[in-house]
Amino acid sequence: MIARKVRVQIIVFALIAVVGVTYVGGRYAGLDRLFGPRGYVVTAQFTDSGGIFTNAEVTYRGLTVGRVGPLRLSKSGVDVELDIDSTGTRIPADTDAVVANRSGVGEQYVDLRPRTAAGPYLRNGSVIHSDRTSIPLPPEDLLSHLDRTVTSVPTESLRTVVDELGTAFTNTRTQLATLLDSSSSYTEEAVDQLPQTRDLIANSRTVLDTQRAQSRDIESFSHDMRLLAEQLKTSDPDYRRVIAAAPGAAQQISDLLRESGPNLGVLFANLLTVANVYKVRLAGVEETLVVYPVVTAGAKTVAPGDGTAHFGMVLNSFDPYACVHGYEQTHQRTGTDTAPAPANNLAYCAEPPGSPTDVRGAQNSPGRPPH
Repeated sequence: MIARKVRVQIIVFALIAVVGVTYVGGRYAGLDRLFGPRGYVVTAQFTDSGGIFTNAEVTYRGLTVGRVGPLRLSKSGVDVELDIDSTGTRIPADTDAVVANRSGVGEQYVDLRPRTAAGPYLRNGSVIHSDRTSIPLPPEDLLSHLDRTVTSVPTESLRTVVDELGTAFTNTRTQLATLLDSSSSYTEEAVDQLPQTRDLIANSRTVLDTQRAQSRDIESFSHDMRLLAEQLKTSDPDYRRVIAAAPGAAQQISDLLRESGPNLGVLFANLLTVANVYKVRLAGVEETLVVYPVVTAGAKTVAPGDGTAHFGMVLNSFDPYACVHGYEQTHQRTGTDTAPAPANNLAYCAEPPGSPTDVRGAQNSPGRPPH
């Protein structure tokens, strides 16, 4: 016969045990989810389950915020219900849902990775579409890709690489030690220059933006440089001849300067006067240079070199008449009058081009542009 006191103690202990088991089951084992969601439900659409299972953890920024609910097949894959706890944590709707592995042996969970911290936020009935979800690479695919990679490596070539590496590092202990010591010094120097490196990286955006803005100009410059290089390649024989002749020409110029001395400046000053004269009569000089080869070729026919001469003479006095228009102010003198007299600098042939008279004067020289 159990005493009343003992019976009361047993009943109290049983009640405490039921309350404790209920609390532990609801708080840690999630048994309360068997009777309904603890917070609000969000549906994530996956193309494949990726190994996820019911009651797996749902994390947000590394913290557990819920559990995986039922999984249902859909036309495009698998719909996974995410039971999010109502703990006051607001999760942005602009979020990716990723099935991740907590360790190398599996233990999948759903990780919510927001792209922004601003709203709107997930709420009951929200859907994370398939273009915002991803699953890990299946182990069989990973092993298959690894097998294909290993199989694709030529055995003989790999053996050659290993042999060459062995040859390269044989008897290089001192050099490797020096390299490691230098790397350590380089690392220390890089740490000391870390602020400058950060500034360089931060300012490099400006340089890159400038290059991107000038990309068309850079492309055009590169194209022009390629054309220049092609022209240099085509003109290579000419450049070689110029380079070969340059020392001789430089020597001749040096001799000219040495022999001329200070008089070279006077020569150039005098040539300036000649150049001004030729500048006014440039058209006539050009016509002379054009006609001179023809005259030279004709002169050879006059004296072919066989001891004879071939030429003819035609008298055309007053055909055409001499030009007198423009000389009216000139005072005529006899040939016996040799007294000094001023020249008439205003006298010139005033006949227009095409006149039947013998038009003359520099203003009517062949090739001179019309006034």
